[in-house]
Amino acid sequence: MESVDAVIRSRLNSNVVLIRTIGDYIIGAGGKRMRPALLLLVAQALGYRGTHQHVLAAVVEFIHTATLLHDDVVDESSLRRGRDTANAVFGNAASVLVGDYLYSRAFEMMVEVDSMRIMQIMSEATTVIAEGEVLQLLNVHDPDVSQERYLQVVRFKTAKLFEAAAQAGAVIAGASPERQEAAAAYGRHIGTAFQLVDDVLDYSGDAAALGKNVGDDLREGKPTLPLIRVLEVGTSAQRDLVRHAIEHGEADFDAVARAIQETGALDHARQCALAEAEMARRSLDAFPISEYRQSLLEFCAFAVNRDR
Repeated sequence: MESVDAVIRSRLNSNVVLIRTIGDYIIGAGGKRMRPALLLLVAQALGYRGTHQHVLAAVVEFIHTATLLHDDVVDESSLRRGRDTANAVFGNAASVLVGDYLYSRAFEMMVEVDSMRIMQIMSEATTVIAEGEVLQLLNVHDPDVSQERYLQVVRFKTAKLFEAAAQAGAVIAGASPERQEAAAAYGRHIGTAFQLVDDVLDYSGDAAALGKNVGDDLREGKPTLPLIRVLEVGTSAQRDLVRHAIEHGEADFDAVARAIQETGALDHARQCALAEAEMARRSLDAFPISEYRQSLLEFCAFAVNRDR
């Protein structure tokens, strides 16, 4: 990861000062670096011992960072990872343009690996992520979003980059098609589990620990899984409360949180996350036993047991 961070720092070294400033600001905010770590672990678990993994891991982090910059503008967010968002500090225009720069830089770096298959995986991922963003936009303030529709957004918007990172790690390792598909499945399920736990934490976490404003999804009118569950199994009064909250982006947050607790909606979301993590674990049966595979197994537990 130190090598990845070194690549990130060197490739952010633009002659345009504002690009360096915003890039340093958001990259320097930290984060879990789960996606690049996933690529490194999969590559090494499948026998790769070269250096392209560091460049590709940085590519994945650049793509992820670009999506964060754009997300915060679209969502009008003011807090991420415990700090003011880049758009809150530098403005929307600068955030969007630097996000575009990071996408472009990522594809420029991909060329160095000289793998058409990697290019296919990453270009498809960025397309699918954009589709997920638009699908989520269509779901905002819509209380009739089903669990199936919501999970489609999760798989497109969040899980797809996890999937691409894991699959790219398998490709540069020269893994068999079966192991490449197992790696992709692992990333897809881990990414889905990760997002579902985020949904739970939005109604049960602590803002300081999460580095974001608890309840943001509700205020933005996003029908996440706990809310969808209340609409499926809640009383008439509970359903009306949540429906109003989604439609208007405003409600008594404490009352909505009580409805979520009383209907077992958080337990339902956690169970869905656990099911995804178990499918990810099973995907690793195709991998040879190693310390890297063990770390990937531990990722499964981390994804569902974290508190931030």
